[in-house]
Amino acid sequence: MLHHVRWARAGKRFVPLAVASLLCACSVATSTSAGGARPRQAVRMDPARAAALYVSNRPEDHPQADFARQLAAKARTDSVYEARSRGVMSYAKISYRSGVDGMEIPAYLFGPLQPAGARAHAAMVWVHGGVHGNWAESYLPFVKEAVQRGYVVIAPEYRGSTGYGAAHYNAIDYGGKEVDDVLSAYDHLKTLPYVDPERVGVMGWSHGGFIAAHLLFRGATPFKAGAAIVPVTNLLFRLSYKGPGYQRSFSTQEGLRGLPFERRDEYVRRSPYYHVDSLRTPILVHVATNDTDVNFEEARPLVDALIARKPQLAETRIYVNPTPGPVSGGHTFSRRVNPETLERDDSPEQIDSWNRAWAFFERWLRPGERPAGR
Repeated sequence: MLHHVRWARAGKRFVPLAVASLLCACSVATSTSAGGARPRQAVRMDPARAAALYVSNRPEDHPQADFARQLAAKARTDSVYEARSRGVMSYAKISYRSGVDGMEIPAYLFGPLQPAGARAHAAMVWVHGGVHGNWAESYLPFVKEAVQRGYVVIAPEYRGSTGYGAAHYNAIDYGGKEVDDVLSAYDHLKTLPYVDPERVGVMGWSHGGFIAAHLLFRGATPFKAGAAIVPVTNLLFRLSYKGPGYQRSFSTQEGLRGLPFERRDEYVRRSPYYHVDSLRTPILVHVATNDTDVNFEEARPLVDALIARKPQLAETRIYVNPTPGPVSGGHTFSRRVNPETLERDDSPEQIDSWNRAWAFFERWLRPGERPAGR
């Protein structure tokens, strides 16, 4: 849905003004050969198809949402976490400042009811997915499991997340400042006396896996390990197969203002696939062949690049047609949760993926370890 677009009549239809101007130009365009051959009338453009393909590059046209409804949904999510955490784990809704520009970033903070002592706990930054997404109730069973294993977990609601009003929503910067928003969650963890800043990892799903990969592919990173599950990998490729409806959520962002053919270098910069060679930190990547969001055609090249160029640091697994999750087939194969009980709805592939993830982080973050003399 486009907003703030000026419209004009084209025959019996209304189309965006920019499209109408193009239609007008095409309807009268002619071409003449050097030898003076008879002018050839241009092919008449289909107004409906032109309107469907039109993609604005203006931030004022960024697709909008029902912000009141989002705020209410976020309040419900917060109440669920508060109630379900009682007696199980500590829970707090906090905020911190992004290191890139000082923007206030809301976040969820989970931990043991009684911290074990100074610098006693490993920690993880968990990153939610979605072009405009948020930390949802469906993450509950997994975060409880993390806390039971000895981790402190922070889940940032980086710019563009839903549930915080129009300004936060429209500040979206996919692959840009949002990455720094998440990185700044590490800076907050360092202020907690019971967190060991030398044992912090990062994990995300889908767009969250995209951010996690970015943080690890920057070369220098404070994270000791990270997991990118069904991650977005290549925005040049992704926008080509997702089409105009998806492209409008990117081209209208302030930091992009256009499509890959207009801003190729910027889209390359924002695509983890092109930065594999910068990896210096262990990474775990799981993908699914029946993923209908991050399709296997997008996911496979990243896996191949990691196997070929970073075999000592990358632990990868391709799940062949795993039991589908609640959304987008294999895209949520490892996030199967009963919506009524908010407990895991396990499949063999979900169990395997999480067992591998926990073993990976156990190896690199050592959550059960206690610093000497403490």
